[in-house]
Amino acid sequence: MCELSKLPNIGAVLEQQLLQVGIDSPEKLAEIGSKQAWLRIRAMDSSACYNRLCALEGAIEGIRWHALSTAIKKELLDFYKSF
Repeated sequence: MCELSKLPNIGAVLEQQLLQVGIDSPEKLAEIGSKQAWLRIRAMDSSACYNRLCALEGAIEGIRWHALSTAIKKELLDFYKSF
């Protein structure tokens, strides 16, 4: 395990997926952003869902994804629905 698993919402499976797409630190995740990280994961795993996108955003913000603001959840949902 690496530092990614210490972030909220990042379990073993999501950590492995992040590592597989070249994201190996919390700093790199924050730099890339949740949307681009999700797109990279989606390219290798078509089951990547809205909840995973929210989990990534929550991890960047340091909170459980359920606590994301309504505005951010809506923005992420709109982004997700565009695919």
